[in-house]
Amino acid sequence: QVQLVESGGGVVQAGGSLRLSCAASGGTFSNHGMGWFRQAPGKEREFVSAITRNGGGTTYADSVQGRFMISRDNAKNTVSLQMNSLKPEDTAVYYCAAVAGAIPSRAPSQWAYWGQGTQVTVSS
Repeated sequence: QVQLVESGGGVVQAGGSLRLSCAASGGTFSNHGMGWFRQAPGKEREFVSAITRNGGGTTYADSVQGRFMISRDNAKNTVSLQMNSLKPEDTAVYYCAAVAGAIPSRAPSQWAYWGQGTQVTVSS
C-alpha cells in the first residue's frame, strides 16, 4: 500500500510560480509511475502531468505544457511539480497519484494511489 502526501500549495499571483512536492511511503517508489492531477470546483479531476518509473519519460496536459515541469527523486521517494507562469485557471486542488508499473492512460480511474491534495490558488 502506497501512501502519498502533497505539500507546497498556496496562494500566488498570476505569473508567479509554485513548487509542489509529494512524498511517498509504503512501497517501492521506483516501481511506480507517478502523476499529478487537479480538480477545480465544479469540475472533474483532470490529468496534469506524469513521469515514468526511472524519470526518463514525462508527459503533460496541453494546458500546462511549457509552463509546468515534473521531476522525481527515487533516492528520496519524492515527485515534484514546478509550476511557472501560473494563470487563474490553474486554481485547483492538486493531487499526487501513483500506479505500479508503466504509466496508464490519463484517466484518473487508472491510477491506484492518491494523496489528499493541496490547494493552489492563483489570483488575477
